[in-house]
Amino acid sequence: MCVPVGGLLATLATALGVVVAFAPAPRITWEHGEVRLEKFHEPGIFNYSVLLLSEDKSTLYVGAREAVFALNALNVSEKQHEAYWKVSEDKKAKCAEKGKSRQTECLNYIRVLQPLGPGALYVCGTNAFQPACDHLNLTSFQFLGRSEDGKGRCPFDPAQSYTSVMVDGELYSGTSYNFLGSEPIISRNSSHSPLRTEYAIPWLNEPNFVFADVIRESPDGTDSGDDRVYFFFTEVAVEYEFVFKLMIPRVARVCKGDQGGLRTLQKKWTSFLKARLICSRPESNLVFNVLQAVFVLRAPDLKEPVFYGVFTPQLNNVGLSAVCAYNLSTAEAVFSRGKYMQSATVEQSHTKWVRYNGAVPTPRPGACINREARAANFSSSLGLPDKTLQFVKDHPLMDGSVTPTDNRPRLVTGNVNYTQIVVDRTRALDGTVYDVMFIGTDRGALHKAVNLENDAHIIEETQLFQGFEPVQTLLLNSEKGGRLVYAGSSSGVVQAPVAFCGKHGTCEDCVLARDPYCAWSRAAAACVALPPHQTDGPSRTLIQKMSGDASACPASSLPFPPPGSSSLSCRGPGSSSSPRSPWPASASGPDRSLRVALLPPFLSDQAQHVHALGTFHLFCQATACFTSAVKGCVLPHLEAPGSGLSTSNSLKAAPPARWPRPADVHFVWEKNGRELEMCVPTQTHALPDGRAHVLSWLRDAIRESAEYRCSVLSSAGNGTSKVRVTVVRHEATHQEQWTRELAAWKAVAGEHDRMMHSWRKAWESCDKGAL
Repeated sequence: MCVPVGGLLATLATALGVVVAFAPAPRITWEHGEVRLEKFHEPGIFNYSVLLLSEDKSTLYVGAREAVFALNALNVSEKQHEAYWKVSEDKKAKCAEKGKSRQTECLNYIRVLQPLGPGALYVCGTNAFQPACDHLNLTSFQFLGRSEDGKGRCPFDPAQSYTSVMVDGELYSGTSYNFLGSEPIISRNSSHSPLRTEYAIPWLNEPNFVFADVIRESPDGTDSGDDRVYFFFTEVAVEYEFVFKLMIPRVARVCKGDQGGLRTLQKKWTSFLKARLICSRPESNLVFNVLQAVFVLRAPDLKEPVFYGVFTPQLNNVGLSAVCAYNLSTAEAVFSRGKYMQSATVEQSHTKWVRYNGAVPTPRPGACINREARAANFSSSLGLPDKTLQFVKDHPLMDGSVTPTDNRPRLVTGNVNYTQIVVDRTRALDGTVYDVMFIGTDRGALHKAVNLENDAHIIEETQLFQGFEPVQTLLLNSEKGGRLVYAGSSSGVVQAPVAFCGKHGTCEDCVLARDPYCAWSRAAAACVALPPHQTDGPSRTLIQKMSGDASACPASSLPFPPPGSSSLSCRGPGSSSSPRSPWPASASGPDRSLRVALLPPFLSDQAQHVHALGTFHLFCQATACFTSAVKGCVLPHLEAPGSGLSTSNSLKAAPPARWPRPADVHFVWEKNGRELEMCVPTQTHALPDGRAHVLSWLRDAIRESAEYRCSVLSSAGNGTSKVRVTVVRHEATHQEQWTRELAAWKAVAGEHDRMMHSWRKAWESCDKGAL
């Protein structure tokens, strides 16, 4: 059998982790204390990893270690109820006897928190490696003490992956079925028809479960004809076999109406199929093959649900993350019309599974019982022929892959590891609809991003957790009293609004934020939040330009700035070179004195040695004459030592068309020759002698040494200074470790290349023979 090597080589490139990224950076960063965040933490309780909103969106239920809390959904700092589920000392002792930690592992980590009717929650916990489930009465907020066996519904080990979803009173879950975590399972806990996956590597091969959700049958019945439950996970590839374990992101689907087979696949899924998820940027050799999180976006104006996934590369010492979006119909097409894969028999081949081109039994293996099946008198999976059941048992893997919308990621970032995602769909002032992504990081931050004209724009970064611990879970509340985002971590729960519009102090800053939630109000002279689901269209009193064009911002009627007055602004990418000023332009004059000059200490005086990812600061200051009416306004002649540039001689001596206004004097910061795509604060202070003192500062953190350049620009001239910030290496940095690891993988690849050489010749000769 002849197999193309293209897919194999692409997969090998994935394992090598060849990465080149030009990633957007947050326009502005809000530190933990800079914005208002509501927080919840119960002393002595940790691992707040499960969040659930009540049906009326008024209560947030939180599953933590040995406790469940009910919080006010509008203010999570207000605790309403609490219920504790602790492990007995006897169970702790037995757990410790098996080699587990009595202080950390032998506790009860809540892992399943699902609605069970209007008055109860279904709760499962690890229970000291003896998983158990119980019902929580929401009226009394007490456990009923049923203590059901949680095996197959909840993991044994708190470190094991898991996912679950409640569908019409039945729990669908993906987890491990045994103490060692060596038997993965996707199951349905049902009193009348419990089902599970076959315990076989082709079905599940060391999966890391991420997410599960139900997709309801469409009202017109044009889809598969049944409700489907989708599972998302990453597993070790069965298609290829290398020295190392190659990870592959998957989406799997089962049908709610599945009842198993009569003889073959008894009490096993007859509808289980899985396919590969693709998230890559081929032009940059970027392949993201580890799935971290999934969110299903549903909206009245969407024709179908959209799956958003967060991905990282398998070898991710370089800190890359991506977000890809998938239409439901793309996945359905793979399952309902795609070809299957089968085990290969080519000797000495790294490819273990290939496309199946033979005859496919009828009814179609893995399909839900739909109208076509019922028309052929197959009303239940119990009536399916053994030939169909045996085929799906042997061929659970689809040949086709599920590709993202536009065949590319929505967002690719560097120097950050994304962990969770939620997506909100909102309408801007001009009526355009945007999908706003809220993405948690492994350092406790939240990124808010949006796609503008096919380019990703990270609106802001908010530091949610002061301790920089990873965001373990995210939840969006966009329906109750204002749109909110909840985040859970090991230390607690944080609530944040979807936008901090009021933090933008000027019209220019509000517009440059390019935040679809925010607009500048002429009447209030403030940046305000647009009302949810606003449909009034553009307003004459509101200014919002998602292009970042701030020319519509009004000129202020403030008088000429008095001596000693100050202003603080924030310039970012897309700012015009001569923005509107809150102060009127002064008259031009005949004085030929130099009107703009950098002041010491120059940027070149601020050379620093920093640790990798250590925060450092740079600042740049200048003085400028903004009026010719003030006598004696003469700027000093200064040179920036070490920069090779004169901050005054580089200015034209001819009188400018107009003297620079304070807001007309601004700075441009560059890093390694590229203008920084972030908001850089600038402070302007009017002096009594007719000059303006302008100060700009930058905070950054880098992995590698970098050169920074600061330029002061105005209509009267400009000046530039530069500096190099060096990363010290007292010990092996992440980059050095990555270099060594990459060298090791290259050695493996070289060995594989030699092993594949003879096989490729055989394939080529086979291909010629086929012609």
